[in-house]
Amino acid sequence: MKFQEYDIVRVLKNYKNNVKKGDVGAVVIVFTEPVEFLDEKGYHKAQYTLLPDDLDKVQSRN
Repeated sequence: MKFQEYDIVRVLKNYKNNVKKGDVGAVVIVFTEPVEFLDEKGYHKAQYTLLPDDLDKVQSRN
C-alpha cells in the first residue's frame, strides 16, 4: 500500500513506548513511513519508522 504524508494510519502490531496494535498515527515523512503517535490529549507518545506492511490506512489526507 502506498502512503502519502499526513495519511492517518493504524499500526498492525505492538511497539515500545505504549504504541499498541490498533493505535492511530499520522505519516510524517514518506521514506519508509515515519509515523508519529499521540496520546488521547494530543501529546507526543512515540515516533517510529515503519514498513508499509505494518500499517493500515485509516484516512487519506485528501
